[in-house]
Amino acid sequence: MTQWLLEFDKVYYTYPASSIPALNELTLRLPAGKKSVLLGYNGCGKSTLLYLADGLYKPQRGIIRWQGKPIKYDRRSLAKLREQVGLVFQDPEQQLVAATVEEDISYGLCNLGLPAAEIEQRVAQALADFDLQEVATRPIHHLSLGQKKRVALAGVTVLQPQLLLLDEPTAYLDPLQVRQLIANLQTIHANGTTLLMATHDLDLAYQWADWIFVMHQGKVILEGSAATVFSQRTILEDLQFGLPLIWEVWAALPSELRSQFGECPPPKTIDELRRLLFLLNNP
Repeated sequence: MTQWLLEFDKVYYTYPASSIPALNELTLRLPAGKKSVLLGYNGCGKSTLLYLADGLYKPQRGIIRWQGKPIKYDRRSLAKLREQVGLVFQDPEQQLVAATVEEDISYGLCNLGLPAAEIEQRVAQALADFDLQEVATRPIHHLSLGQKKRVALAGVTVLQPQLLLLDEPTAYLDPLQVRQLIANLQTIHANGTTLLMATHDLDLAYQWADWIFVMHQGKVILEGSAATVFSQRTILEDLQFGLPLIWEVWAALPSELRSQFGECPPPKTIDELRRLLFLLNNP
């Protein structure tokens, strides 16, 4: 596997009837094996980038490379790309196509022409992985939004893509559903899938991502680890982004106190901060 799984080289895309480019000579290299985030406000080009990455759109200028090779846009090449790159839409209604849960999860597998026994095994495993066994035969329109999101995610990951693209996956979910989703994504990543999530949630990006791309007006403005990106306070304030809550709490601690932790990176969660303070008071 190449170091860069997906590359955008000066990619330009403008929607019909729009005078403002959604992507404006965007350059990006996605590291293989990481959990990466596209961070930015609505309208900055995050969704457009994901649709281009999955071959739903074709760039008007520039080149997109998958595993070092330019994407081809004939039907056969795109079908092959989408076996390796899976996209989960923000709205699951755009993705769910079958009558029941297990039928929807099996849909892509049937299109691949896999043996019936393998399809049955993969669907059963997906139902277990996403805690959907009890609703396996339930009509899709009887599900809650959180359940529909899990079905959409299961229907993509059952194809075992190398790269999973997620467009605002936590939108409209309550805190419990978000925790369940993140747990599912951790498992998917642990099984070897590279993840790229589009979000405007600073706290989620800081806590979850190995690598962050900050987008603004169709371009990548910043990229790096969470610590690298959020240390660029002036740039983020100029973009009116703000900072993650836990980062703000950490920065608000007296510098003398923070210095006692040496080279320890800033905590990513309240629990991590609590443990650090406990160790400080109980050496």
